[in-house]
Amino acid sequence: MTAAQRTQVAIVGAGPAGLLLGALLHQAGIANVIVERQSAAYVLGRIRAGVLEQTTMELLDEAGVGARMHAEGLLHQGFELCFGGARHRIDLHALTGGKQVMVYGQTEVTRDLMAARAAAGLTTVYEAKDVAPHDFDAALPRITYSQGGQAHELRADFIAGCDGYHGPCRASVPPHALAIYEKVYPFGWLGVLADTPPVSPELIYSNHERGFALCSMRSPTRTRYYVQCSLHDKVEQWSDAIFWDELRRRLDPAAAQALVTGPSIEKSLAPLRSFVAEPMRFGRLFLAGDAAHIVPPTGAKGLNLAASDVRLLSRALIEHYIDKSDAGIDHYSERCLARVWKAERFSWWMTSLLHKFPEAGAIGQKLQRAELDYLVSSRAAATALAENYVGLPFDD
Repeated sequence: MTAAQRTQVAIVGAGPAGLLLGALLHQAGIANVIVERQSAAYVLGRIRAGVLEQTTMELLDEAGVGARMHAEGLLHQGFELCFGGARHRIDLHALTGGKQVMVYGQTEVTRDLMAARAAAGLTTVYEAKDVAPHDFDAALPRITYSQGGQAHELRADFIAGCDGYHGPCRASVPPHALAIYEKVYPFGWLGVLADTPPVSPELIYSNHERGFALCSMRSPTRTRYYVQCSLHDKVEQWSDAIFWDELRRRLDPAAAQALVTGPSIEKSLAPLRSFVAEPMRFGRLFLAGDAAHIVPPTGAKGLNLAASDVRLLSRALIEHYIDKSDAGIDHYSERCLARVWKAERFSWWMTSLLHKFPEAGAIGQKLQRAELDYLVSSRAAATALAENYVGLPFDD
């Protein structure tokens, strides 16, 4: 026997995109239920991005979940580019008229959103199996899933697919209705999380002949470091000692000497890709975040781009229910994609600028160096970088 439910918006995925959408809709009085395939502990255990654009900070404030972020997050007004054995600061604050970014881990954003949802008594179904959207080209779409051996059906006015790259929502769209654009990069990132003090008060992006490196942090006592590695590498090949030695080699002498090492508390290897699926709306089904697009992490755009999708989708749905207008819904896909492609371009450019591409040869390294020299010597070039890094303004 199937247990049936009814809501206004069914959200698939309890990551930050789905939770943020649920919070914004709840504030507007719009009922929503979130269905998640994994457990809450699994969702919280995912180690992801940690740099929030100013527009994302403002959206979390709007959702009423910004208090801990402001108390514990680290405001950054710049970052450093390292190449040729020296570091060069990009002053985000000065170049963008006072804008800045916040270092605050995606895990913490998710934790804040989960807590707010629980406090509001809103329904989130975890460990839902065989989740599938149906009838999203009709007047009353539905989601089916099973839990504890019982079949369930959730009927809604709309379905929001915030279920990630491997989720069921995009997979339910007929292939002929999708245009897929993808670039897979010939390397990955080996990431280490450690309870050590950051090597620098701001992020360091390093271009080195041995490969890219990134020095980031989650707090004044917890660091997140990355090195470019082969796609054929295994995490087991990278002992802590090997990782720290390789990271030192890719930094300038002062940073290498200041680096504090320690045992890793998490270590993972991630491939890099650029991916976009168009359009992002199919009748009453909307895709948001990684369900529709993936960016390489170099430009710190993944979570921020998901937040911008959610911003547009929440406003479109509020407009539908409160203002009785479908203009936002009708233009959701094209408005999202205009911003998505700008973020894809920036992330691709940052990746191309900072990584070692073996096939590019010696001329590729010379061209990278020329562009890096230009970036740190031209205010116009540095401004373009800074404007994209802090987040482009919304075209409202």
